[in-house]
Amino acid sequence: MRPDCAEYVPGYGDANADFHVIGDHPGIHGGRESGVPFTGEPWSERFRGALAAGGILGKGAARAAWNPDAAPWSDIDGTFLSYLHPCVPDADAEGEVPSDAAYAELEPVFDAELRAIAAHVLLPVGERATRHVIESYTARTWAEIEAAGGLETVHGTELLGSGWLVVPIRDPREWESDHAERLAAGLRELRRTDYRRESDLGRFIAGEEPYFVR
Repeated sequence: MRPDCAEYVPGYGDANADFHVIGDHPGIHGGRESGVPFTGEPWSERFRGALAAGGILGKGAARAAWNPDAAPWSDIDGTFLSYLHPCVPDADAEGEVPSDAAYAELEPVFDAELRAIAAHVLLPVGERATRHVIESYTARTWAEIEAAGGLETVHGTELLGSGWLVVPIRDPREWESDHAERLAAGLRELRRTDYRRESDLGRFIAGEEPYFVR
């Protein structure tokens, strides 16, 4: 999915993923140098380590050492990474937060990518991405989340969405000592359940074999 901007960080990972990790934009969540989301930041190793410890990056990823200079996330399996706003800020405005209009312009691109990947579990990272996912893909409102304690309370926990499960993640720039393990523990618990949202359409086709779709 290619947005209309001079420089952007594209989605990366397994196109048949069960898990879709959704960040905000490259200005705060990294990836400008490598072209891969969530790389090149001081917290990148810890963030990736938490996902690996939670078991959602595949066996190869869990064993591999983090090396930001060599094909980051190259061993990923079962997970896709992308941004709500993939465009990189202009060089003379680096670090600038995209406008609401800019987010709105790229929302159809993000939505098309999300539905093309069709992961079972959405993992929005940070307030902006989490608010968008909560309000667009669940029956909840962001006001409800804030009233319950905000991202700090729902970090690493499972929320039911409309066709998806949602596991919000606090912005890794703000993580304290327990946030990595809370996320990893929440993901391990999720993986022990039947998190796949599938329907068996085998009854509509010839033969007795099941035919599962998301």
